[in-house]
Amino acid sequence: MCGIGGVMYADPNHPVSPEVLVGMAAIQYHRGPDGFGYRILDDRGIGFAHARLSIIDLNPERGRQPFMSADGQYLIAHNGEFYDYKRLRADLASRGYQFQTKSDTELVLHLTERFGIDEALPCLRGEFAFALYERQQDRLTLVRDRFGIKPLYWTQTATGFVFGSEIKVLLAHPDVKARFSSAGLYHQLMQTMVPGTTCFEGIYAVAPGQKVVVQRREGELTIKTDQYWDLDFPHKGERDSHRTEADYIEEFRAHFVEAIQLRLEADVPVACYLSGGIDSCSIMGVAAACQQSPVKAFTIGFDDSDYDETAIAREMAEAVKADQDILSVSGTQLYDHFARTLWHTERSIYNTFTVAKLLMSAHVRDAGYKVVITGEGSDELFAGYPQLRLDMILHGMEDASPQERADLEGWLAESNRLFKGNLLAEKRLDDPALTALVGFTPSSLQSWLSSAAHVPGLLNSHHRQQLKDYSPGAAIAAALDADQLVDRHPLDKAQYVWIKTQFESQVLGWAGDRVDMANSLEARPAFLDHPLVEFAVKLPPSMRLRERRDKYILRETMRPLLPETLYQRQKFAFMAPPSHTDVVKQKAMRSLADNYLSQERLQAAGLLDMDAVQSILNRHESDETPVAERVQLDAVINHMLSVQILHDHFVAKDVAKQAQEDARKYGWSARDAT
Repeated sequence: MCGIGGVMYADPNHPVSPEVLVGMAAIQYHRGPDGFGYRILDDRGIGFAHARLSIIDLNPERGRQPFMSADGQYLIAHNGEFYDYKRLRADLASRGYQFQTKSDTELVLHLTERFGIDEALPCLRGEFAFALYERQQDRLTLVRDRFGIKPLYWTQTATGFVFGSEIKVLLAHPDVKARFSSAGLYHQLMQTMVPGTTCFEGIYAVAPGQKVVVQRREGELTIKTDQYWDLDFPHKGERDSHRTEADYIEEFRAHFVEAIQLRLEADVPVACYLSGGIDSCSIMGVAAACQQSPVKAFTIGFDDSDYDETAIAREMAEAVKADQDILSVSGTQLYDHFARTLWHTERSIYNTFTVAKLLMSAHVRDAGYKVVITGEGSDELFAGYPQLRLDMILHGMEDASPQERADLEGWLAESNRLFKGNLLAEKRLDDPALTALVGFTPSSLQSWLSSAAHVPGLLNSHHRQQLKDYSPGAAIAAALDADQLVDRHPLDKAQYVWIKTQFESQVLGWAGDRVDMANSLEARPAFLDHPLVEFAVKLPPSMRLRERRDKYILRETMRPLLPETLYQRQKFAFMAPPSHTDVVKQKAMRSLADNYLSQERLQAAGLLDMDAVQSILNRHESDETPVAERVQLDAVINHMLSVQILHDHFVAKDVAKQAQEDARKYGWSARDAT
């Protein structure tokens, strides 16, 4: 895992500054503290930069990127891991392709030379984001992995095209300035982003499974996007109805074990994150069987018994004889590190569990580990989240009676009462645009669309006027691929929408890569091995959710490895205790609000309305406010804090200047790399 950045100018004779490229690497030092490199093609107006976290091929010179092919036709900068690379290397070597390094990155150069980039992509397995320049075609292609595990952003300037692993990498280029867009600000305050967008004007994310192709002709750049992979749930009636439950379980077992075995491959030690959930516990059980030595397991504990899962995680660790390390996090710590976390997430957060993840990644790195295997993706594939189960109950159980549906809905609401007003909307909501597209408004979006009711009143008058007729639901619906939602089962639709919205930007983004790589820690989500996913989307709904048992196929497959308590346990969302749950946390949050939400700060940023902000804070503190509303207001306040802090970090600050200061601080200079 690493960090990449670069430029392509419309004029091929436009000079590329080595100092700017070094700054683009230095501003993301946290992604790659083990070394850096850059390369400029003077006759093409092309420059790539790279900050390296050494995982495969630890040789500091041999593994230094960017890489150029021997004939000078291809240039690549890569962030991520390609699994199964040894088999691919051997195949290519047997065909006469010569490798100069042991790095998995070099695969792309030879696969592209053999097949072309479009035919090379299906061969790539893992989590990755890379930039590839092809000299003969005078073409730059940005590629992001199938699920968006690794981040990648781009923007167009008056002179060319700038890209990088993080938004701050783009801002390290002096031609790129951060400015909140009105729509971007709106979505920061309601949590759910429009896929492919950021909070800043003109800065975009490469979407999961997407290529962004920049073609230069006669001094002009044209930019187009292309979806090279998607989930592609089967149409109704296309699923194989003749397979038995045992067939599904055996095929899942084979895919799952292989995915974990591949992710244990590294030239450095590999650990596991271990919560009290069935996902990480299943990974832990298989990883322990794969290794001769005990697996190192890291667990987060909270100072609130309603949210703490350490007891059940400890039971699993003892069952597989893992070496467990528990980091206990207090509520005040979460707000102490809130602003630093926002520098890395580059977007708003609704709950401080992402701060806890940042503290955990620092703890893991300090313990001597660079790589962890994680459980993200299981809830998305096997209907683990309560919102997905609710949609199955309401829309996907054709044979259930109204009473059966009501009983299941009541059970789900009671067992997830802590998340009412957050993960689950307090009241059911119907968004016309989403209902027209999907057939219903997915429950995963309802709580955030409900909280969006606060947003217009919170906005500064300028932004409020800009968004007078804005519909966030319509904007999200317009960004989704309607063809992937036609004639699908309701549970498939609900999962697809979640994966394209919350999963990419939240679970994999600010709660995943961004806070893990903040401390140079590579996370490997085994459930997102794409052969496993392509199997999972074909599962009938009953193999995902059966009666009151979520993630049915995972439970049944892993039952021999799981403690009975965990096998029987319903999915519990990983969250930090909200600030309203005790006086100490509320004081810590209010201290942060007194700083960033002060009248002076609000006026300087010009984003939020002062009276509306104060009204929200007063309502949150009132003992008369219902608990479910206080849960929602917790998220609203975290969002308000977030946008103010993001303004401080990226709008009020000269990030390009900071990038040059960082380069000097780390001792990185143009003369030290080629």
